[in-house]
Amino acid sequence: MLLAQASSESGPSAIVSLFWIALAAMLAPLIARLLRGYVPDVVVLLLCGMAIGPFGLHWADSAGGVDLLAELGLGMLFLLAGYELDPALLRGRSGRVAWSTWVCCLLFALVFVSLSATDADFTTHIAVAIAMTSTALGTLLPIVKQTGELDRPLGRAILAHGAVGELAPVVAMSLLLTSHSVGAASVILLLFLLAAALVGLVPHRILDRVPGFGRLLSELSGGTAQLPVRAVFLLLMILMAVAEVFDLDVVLGAFAAGLILRRLIAAGHPDVGPSLETVGYGVLIPIFFVNSGMGIDIGAVAAKPVLWVVFVVSIAVARGLPVWLSERFVPHGANLDSGRERVQLALYAATGLPIIVAVTQVATAAGLMGQELASTLVASGATTVLLFPMVARVIGSARARVA
Repeated sequence: MLLAQASSESGPSAIVSLFWIALAAMLAPLIARLLRGYVPDVVVLLLCGMAIGPFGLHWADSAGGVDLLAELGLGMLFLLAGYELDPALLRGRSGRVAWSTWVCCLLFALVFVSLSATDADFTTHIAVAIAMTSTALGTLLPIVKQTGELDRPLGRAILAHGAVGELAPVVAMSLLLTSHSVGAASVILLLFLLAAALVGLVPHRILDRVPGFGRLLSELSGGTAQLPVRAVFLLLMILMAVAEVFDLDVVLGAFAAGLILRRLIAAGHPDVGPSLETVGYGVLIPIFFVNSGMGIDIGAVAAKPVLWVVFVVSIAVARGLPVWLSERFVPHGANLDSGRERVQLALYAATGLPIIVAVTQVATAAGLMGQELASTLVASGATTVLLFPMVARVIGSARARVA
């Protein structure tokens, strides 16, 4: 009885928190459907988290293991992002242009942040700049598929810039948002990549040299066993743990797990994609986004609305403008001819949220960023997901009517 009273005084229990999170996860796609898809369910999840979290009604918080489930959701989000990423998009002439464009975005954002926030230290400037130059490819894919652009030149351009816009910030986080020097961080990152390659090589060799193991995975893929899903979860935990041992962000380990998984499945082995999406998008990833919304200080964002708007505009300029310029003036053999399509590409490329959340979490944990700034950045990222694809769709509809 005394324990229950102490729990009620300190805040909601983990079970109560998870009840409200589960309710938010259930309602989010329904609300998004009622709004005809113009408000992505990711934004709805964040808004629900803001409403039920400590800065809102305080019906839920991250205590009691909720934060651990949210971290698993973050891992699943980036595992699926790595799984969906086609490595061919990172190569070739268009891939090289996308990489160089992202580097220009980062430098542009860094200069802008340094000039506008002279009182912050350089590492904080880097954290904000990385957050401003990401692309939420996993969030954009359903939107682009719905508009029918995925198999067109615009869709391929979105995939190229989106792939780099997801991978490059993850690598930059590991190199620049660390207590080590850049040189030491580079060595650590190289060691991690070697470890990840070894981790990926082992199951690949087993599946190639022991065909019976592949058959066993197929036989135990259903019912209560679900062996392939358990194997993927083990792979995710191994690489997240390896990343933590190397003092890197666990996001990098999750992304590497997704890339390895894609290679294993591409070799003709059991397809666990739908099952992973069920576990990820059905359970863990919504917990991550609602928990992220619970960390947004509504009062801090409302107290500085101009800063919020400035961040949204800055993201559009720092990420969208270089993408537009590169598509317009840097030939790579597949440039978009239409001015409207180039504007659409710039808006889609500037749509970022998951990596913004990840960067702010790393930066706040390292003491590089205050909660107020982190809340405003995440709110700005949510605004880009809400606003930029919507404007791009309106431009696309106008282009279709003109055609």
